[in-house]
Amino acid sequence: MPDGKKFPTLKVLSLNSNPELAEDIADHMGTTLSKCTVTSFSDGEIKISIDESVRGYDVYVVQSTSAPINTHIMELLIMIDALKRASARTINIVMPYYGYARQDRKARSREPITSKLVADLLETAGADRVITLDLHAPQIQGFFNMPIDHLQGVPILANYFEKKDFDDIIVVSPDHGGVTRARMMADYLKAPIGIIDKRRPRPNVAEVMNIVGDIEGKTAILIDDIIDTAGTITLAADALVENGANAVYACCTHPVLSGPAIERIDDSKIKELVVTNSIPLSESQQSEKITELSVAPLIAEAVTRVHELKSVSTLFDNT
Repeated sequence: MPDGKKFPTLKVLSLNSNPELAEDIADHMGTTLSKCTVTSFSDGEIKISIDESVRGYDVYVVQSTSAPINTHIMELLIMIDALKRASARTINIVMPYYGYARQDRKARSREPITSKLVADLLETAGADRVITLDLHAPQIQGFFNMPIDHLQGVPILANYFEKKDFDDIIVVSPDHGGVTRARMMADYLKAPIGIIDKRRPRPNVAEVMNIVGDIEGKTAILIDDIIDTAGTITLAADALVENGANAVYACCTHPVLSGPAIERIDDSKIKELVVTNSIPLSESQQSEKITELSVAPLIAEAVTRVHELKSVSTLFDNT
C-alpha cells in the first residue's frame, strides 16, 4: 500500500450521482478520489471498471440514489460487486440521499416496502456498512443487518438560520411526521415549534387543515427532510402568512424538486428555501430563492471517524 497518505488503507470512490460532493468530501478528508470508470454498453447496460488496486483497502463509495434513481442504484450494486470480487477489505456505502425511503411500510393492501428491498439489495451485493443522511423514517435503519450510521442535517440548517439572528422565530413542521425534526431545530435555535395539521387525499397532493402553535407576528421556519413537488411546503407557507406570520423561510436536507416544484417555490410566499447538496441541483432547478449548503464537511468527518473506529454520535451531542 502506498506511503505518505493521510489514510493509507482507505480509498474513496465516486459514481455518477454526485461527483462534485464526492470530490468535496475527499478534499475535506485530505485525500483524493480513486480512479474508476462508469460507462454503458450500446444497449444501456452499465459497465464499471476500477482503475487501481483496492485489494485489502477499506473502500467508501459515494452515491446518492437520486434521479435517475434506478440507474444510480444499479451503478451502486455493480460497483459493490466489482469491489467484492477485487478483494476490498470492507465496502462502505456513503449515501447522502437514500432513495425509495418514502415507501417504508404497507399503508394499503398489496403494497411493496421498497426501502426494505433496497436495503436487501445492498446487503446481498456485499456492502458492509451504510453512511446516510436524514432518512425519511429513522426506523429504516432496522431494515439493515449491517452497521448504519445515520447522520443529521438539522445542525447544518440550524447554524445557517442562527447566523441570520432573527428576533422572534417559530420552527414549523409541515406535518405530524416531522415534529421530531422540527423540535431538534427548535432546540438549536431556542425557539418554540408549530405544526401544520394537514390531510393528504392522494400522493403529492396536500390540503392544509389547521395550524397548531402561536405564529402571529413571528418569522416562521418550515423544515422537512424532502421537498419533492413542493406542494406541501408552499401550501404550508401560504397558510402561515394567512394566519399572521411576518415572514416564512423553508429548509430541507434533500431537494428532490421534481415536476412543478421550482415554479411553485418561485410563486410562493417563501422568502428563501435553504437546502443541502445531498442531491445536486440541475440547471432547471436553479432559483434566486434557493440557497445551497454543503454536507461535505459533516460526511468527511463521519467517514474519518468510522475509519478510525471513533464515535459518530458525538458529532451531534450538542443537540
